[in-house]
Amino acid sequence: MTQNLLLTMLGCAVLRISAFSSTYLNYVKPGFRPFLIAAGAVLVVLGLAGLLQAFRSRGSSGQEEPRDHGDHGGHRDHGGPGDHEGHEEHEGHGDHGDHGGHGHDHSRGPRVAWLMFLPVFAIFLVAPPALGSFAAARSDTPPPRGQALSSFTPLTGKGPVDMPIGEFIGRAWDDGERSLTGREVRLTGFVVPSKRKGQWYVTRMQIACCAADAFPLKVAVKGLQAPPENAWVEVVGTWIPQTFGEMPNGVVYPELAGTDLARVDAPAEPYE
Repeated sequence: MTQNLLLTMLGCAVLRISAFSSTYLNYVKPGFRPFLIAAGAVLVVLGLAGLLQAFRSRGSSGQEEPRDHGDHGGHRDHGGPGDHEGHEEHEGHGDHGDHGGHGHDHSRGPRVAWLMFLPVFAIFLVAPPALGSFAAARSDTPPPRGQALSSFTPLTGKGPVDMPIGEFIGRAWDDGERSLTGREVRLTGFVVPSKRKGQWYVTRMQIACCAADAFPLKVAVKGLQAPPENAWVEVVGTWIPQTFGEMPNGVVYPELAGTDLARVDAPAEPYE
């Protein structure tokens, strides 16, 4: 019974975060939604089928077979040896019944199994949020990968250009045309503190499949006071070109000279 209830609850939890809300985006990419809905539906069907079978089994086992009292009708005189033997046989039958009841109690399983419901209830009550500054501060950003220069299209138009942080990092390190020079860009991400004074990071986590393989994309912001940690912001500024000739060892983040800052709500899709 416990296993089937847990299976049903787990399926309902998966359906809740995927079919009836966008919470699943905190854990996987948008393309996984149909698979999550299908998996949740299968779990619910299997759990309900198991519960129905368990109820039927309990109903059939609870029916007692009719007893034949005909043989006990003449055992009114307990003084004879034969009657005494019959009485002992009757007591033995009672002991056998107690043994059967003892075995039935063992079949119910340990009560500690109900603790398996706690993680499922946690999903219903307090769904874990998307990865934020805590994870970003403890993860390393992979080194930039070389890209063909033709992969960066020219930046056109006037005013700040809305740009993903990943694209900004790619243009900063791999664009031989230096298309970011002198152009205002607008980056959206959450705030991660920096150990260096006078700067902080606007950050976005990037995933290939799910939150388990996430890594941070960071841009160092200078010239603006740092907002509270983990706050989502829009930062407008211009790229600060690097002054070193070759990429130094370790992780180096591109820099942005901030000119404007605005607090925003966390997007429905928090990952890039």
